Amino acid sequence: MAFRRSTPDEGSPGALAQDAVDEITWYMREHKMSRADLAASMGVSPGRVSQILSGDENLTLRTLGAVVKALGARIEFTLSEAEEESILLVEETHG
Repeated sequence: MAFRRSTPDEGSPGALAQDAVDEITWYMREHKMSRADLAASMGVSPGRVSQILSGDENLTLRTLGAVVKALGARIEFTLSEAEEESILLVEETHG
């Protein structure tokens, strides 16, 4: 099942990281997962999760991967024209 896509703010260098954070927080809300739940799943402190989700830090691919894994989700990136949407967080399905 696919979820909300976000449109990047072309004028901001941190827009991609903020889009990822927005998508993660949206996914957590939809799945009724708190920051404390995410922290426990990641094996980090709730303060670390707050740092990651603040949007103020440089979100690395390694950190993004750890968050997505802890959510039990997968992430897809699509490179497209600037007018199109760029990030999609997808719920993992088990067959």
